[in-house]
Amino acid sequence: MELDEELQDMSGLSRRRILTSGGALGAIGAMAMTSPAQARSLVKWTWPVSGSVAGTGAGTDPRWVWDEEADALVASLLDRGAVPEVNRLLRTWTRNDQPLPDGLPGDLRDFVERARRLPPWADRGKLGTAVSFNEKRGLYLGVLYGLASGMMSTVIPKEARAVYYSYGGANMKDRISKTAKLGYDIGARDAYRPDGEMVVTCVKTRLVHAAVRHLLPKSPHWTGVAPEDVPISQADMMVTWHSLPTTVWRKLAAWQVPIPAEESSAFLHSWQVSAHMLGIKDEYIPATWEAAYDQAGQVLDPVLSPTPEGIELADILLGLGGGIDGGVLSRPVLGSFTRFMLGDQIAEWLKIPREPLWDRLLTTFWGPFVAVREGVLDAFPGADNIYWMFDEFLRQAALVYLSEARPISIEIPTGNRPS
Repeated sequence: MELDEELQDMSGLSRRRILTSGGALGAIGAMAMTSPAQARSLVKWTWPVSGSVAGTGAGTDPRWVWDEEADALVASLLDRGAVPEVNRLLRTWTRNDQPLPDGLPGDLRDFVERARRLPPWADRGKLGTAVSFNEKRGLYLGVLYGLASGMMSTVIPKEARAVYYSYGGANMKDRISKTAKLGYDIGARDAYRPDGEMVVTCVKTRLVHAAVRHLLPKSPHWTGVAPEDVPISQADMMVTWHSLPTTVWRKLAAWQVPIPAEESSAFLHSWQVSAHMLGIKDEYIPATWEAAYDQAGQVLDPVLSPTPEGIELADILLGLGGGIDGGVLSRPVLGSFTRFMLGDQIAEWLKIPREPLWDRLLTTFWGPFVAVREGVLDAFPGADNIYWMFDEFLRQAALVYLSEARPISIEIPTGNRPS
């Protein structure tokens, strides 16, 4: 059917009908899950260190590299029972330029003072440009962090299992909100500035990762299903990293969003700095988008696969929009966006049913909607209600996946999932 015929057919759709019809039609279009593809293991690390921000390095396979300094420190804090008091004190540390609270153990204080410093290659000018980009593209980024990146994390087996069986798995909404805080803070106007929170978020997340590495190997539930002995290697962190900026950039390119070269470079730079602040070694951080795509093709794309833990995490993510007035972020709509952005295979792995109305709307109108929104195409007659719905979806997704993350306190766990 031609686009003008589609518009004539759909122009009579009211906002109320679009909001309410997804659930009933979803039952009609439900599709059985296909046999899951087996994730392929990374056989050999071949990504060249010349493509990294360091430009040089040992070339060690990142599957066998973790975070030596943070791991030893946090293991010691846990073993000597210092973590509850450390968490109490660190709750008051929220700004990048804020002095650390009195009373912290000396070894932790020394570590944090080193870890909070931006890398010498950080470019304040680029970070400022990234702020401008995030402000202009915040609505796109909200939906992409939440549905493209967030839902992709549920089909990264190691990440899904680590999240599920760690302490955060007992309260998945809280755990997901803490992850979303990273997306909020990096997109904030003050991100890496003295009055921002991104540095604090990264350092606290680095401490949490170290605790999980120490604790999860003690969980019989995790050890019974995990293929590795110690979780969250440098390779695992880069896989997660690619599920964020690399995946977002792939989608913006697919949507043909016009982005100036300086903004493209700046957005990447802000995430390069975040990788360093999270404890990823510079020799593993891609220097360009081309290098990032090359690395993602080796470490991210081949490992995607469903797990029972990931399916449950995805179910929680799809329920996050339920509290927003107006119903635009209903489960059928979120499921349809997931299918649209990540494809049929991942949607079927996650047991997401087809939604005939929303699947059709997205396939037909999302491209023209983006073009109209970017000023490169005139609006089609009769599509006003549909475009309004898309704008509302972007706005509410940004609210759920970014703004709600702000008050979250990131704390070092002292145990695994109690159940």
